[in-house]
Amino acid sequence: MATLTAANSVIMLIIPGLYPVPQQIEGFAADDVMTMESYQPVETLMGVDGHLSGGWVPVPKPMTISIQADSASVAIFEAWNAAQQAIREVYTADALITLPSVNKLYTCTRGFLTGYPPAPDVRRILQPRRFQITWESILVAPI
Repeated sequence: MATLTAANSVIMLIIPGLYPVPQQIEGFAADDVMTMESYQPVETLMGVDGHLSGGWVPVPKPMTISIQADSASVAIFEAWNAAQQAIREVYTADALITLPSVNKLYTCTRGFLTGYPPAPDVRRILQPRRFQITWESILVAPI
């Protein structure tokens, strides 16, 4: 019987030129593995006569991955950011996200590291770090 558990979710990240072999992201935050923000794929404009027009427009698709401060996967994001700082250029990434609970595979292409916290928030214990990747496309398929 299928459940809605997130425990069996898998995120594989590929950063050509840096990590050409897929890297599995591990050590997710306890209550927040990832979030995909809503985006506006249609732009609308209403004329003065009250007639609404609309059209499809390409838009970026932001996603945030939350991992524990002590996760080994933090090193992937740190290396990605450090490499970009060193060469003063960007590396793009691709990802495969598997959600067995809902039988879905998400293929993310041409992503940029657009949100990078340089350190975890320090409270009673170190807090998860939230890395944002903005994708060109996210396609979904059944698994």
